[in-house]
Amino acid sequence: MKKDIQPNYGKATIRCVCGNVIETGSVKEEMRVDTCSACHPFFTGQKQSISSQGRAAKFMEKYGMKQK
Repeated sequence: MKKDIQPNYGKATIRCVCGNVIETGSVKEEMRVDTCSACHPFFTGQKQSISSQGRAAKFMEKYGMKQK
């Protein structure tokens, strides 16, 4: 392996708009994100996507066709 071509890996701070701060490891020292697991609707349980129908059933319902 060639010397001095690998980036410096160190501690990183991820800051979310909601105020959540996450400490992790990365090549970058600081990152800013719009949503994180603390404020994203899917992870907080505010939005759930449960689909009991298949693709064909959704198509039939959308266009008013009856299933056989």
